[in-house]
Amino acid sequence: MMPQKHMCERNARLHRNVFYFRSQRAVVDFNILTANRMNFCQSAISLVCFLLALSFSSVSAEVKGQEDPALFTIYLVRHAEKQTAISDPPLTACGEERAVALQDFLSDIPIDAVYSTDFKRTQGTAAPVANAKGLKIQSYDPQALEAIGGVLMAEQQDALVIGHSNTTAVLAGMLIGEDMGAFDESIYNRIYQVVVSEKQRRLHVFHTAFECND
Repeated sequence: MMPQKHMCERNARLHRNVFYFRSQRAVVDFNILTANRMNFCQSAISLVCFLLALSFSSVSAEVKGQEDPALFTIYLVRHAEKQTAISDPPLTACGEERAVALQDFLSDIPIDAVYSTDFKRTQGTAAPVANAKGLKIQSYDPQALEAIGGVLMAEQQDALVIGHSNTTAVLAGMLIGEDMGAFDESIYNRIYQVVVSEKQRRLHVFHTAFECND
C-alpha cells in the first residue's frame, strides 16, 4: 500500500498535468478562435474593398457616359451703335467703345474665325476682335442665313458672327433648330452663345454690362 505522502505528491502532479493540459488546450482554442476572427475580418475587408471598387467603377462609367465635350462654340452679336441719316453708317463713338468692350469680353476666349456682313457698322464691330486675334474678317450675306449657318457647322470652329437686329437671333435659332425672331433695334447688349457638341446644341444668351459714356 502506497504511503500517504507519496499518494499526495502523485495527486498533486496529476492535478498539475491536468491543469497544464487544459491550459494548453485553452491556448490552442484561443489561437484558433483568433485566427478564425482574423480570417473573417480579412474576408470582410476584401468584400468591402471589392464592393467599393465596383461602385467607383460604376460611378466613373456613368460620369464618363454623361460627358458631352463641346466641339466648338459660336458667338453671335449684333453690331454696336451706328450713326444715322447715312445709307451705310459707321459706328458712333459709343459704338466704337462697345466694339472694344466686346474684344475685351472675348480676350480670353478662343476664336478661330470672325464673320460679318459687308457693312461699315458690322465690320467696325468685328474689327477689334479680329485684330486682337490676328484674323481676317470673312463676309457673309445677311439674306442667306442658311448658307452661313451651313458654313459654321461645316467648319466646326470657335467663331464670332456679327449681324443685325433682324438676323442675329434668327441665325442663333437656326443653329439649334429652333425658330427665333428679330429683337428690338434699341438692344445692343446681347451675346448669343451656341455650344455645339456631339450630342446636342445649346444656346445661352449673355447681357453685357457695358454702358456708353456719352
